[in-house]
Amino acid sequence: MKQTILSISGKPGLYILVSRGKANLIVEKVDETHKRMPVFASDCVTSLNDIAMYTNADDVPLTKILADLYKVENGGEVSIDYRKCPSKELRDHFAKVLPDFDQDRVHDSDIKKLYQWYNILVKNGITDFENNTEASAEENEQEG
Repeated sequence: MKQTILSISGKPGLYILVSRGKANLIVEKVDETHKRMPVFASDCVTSLNDIAMYTNADDVPLTKILADLYKVENGGEVSIDYRKCPSKELRDHFAKVLPDFDQDRVHDSDIKKLYQWYNILVKNGITDFENNTEASAEENEQEG
């Protein structure tokens, strides 16, 4: 996953950074439409590389969790109906992926969002999750 994958607050789904302008970013939706659009400074944009989840020890980067979920699901989509399943079933399934997640600070909505993003990425063939962190670090070194 060498592309920069973004989440934009208030907009559903995930986006790939295509280009940077002076006052905006050009992003492409990660789905079958591949619709391009500008994103401005007033939009809250977060890279998946910058997101982590709480555990009882240290925070774990989202890219590592996605890679672990990929292994648990054997490369397929999430095996449970995470939108409708009871909280206990959702948390039990997530415990297979991240056993020591903080039960108090990680909400059901966080797990559902993670599963939704994971399914979007897998459906669109973006599955090299752990290399994403390394690529981002290299890009930051080159920019600095």
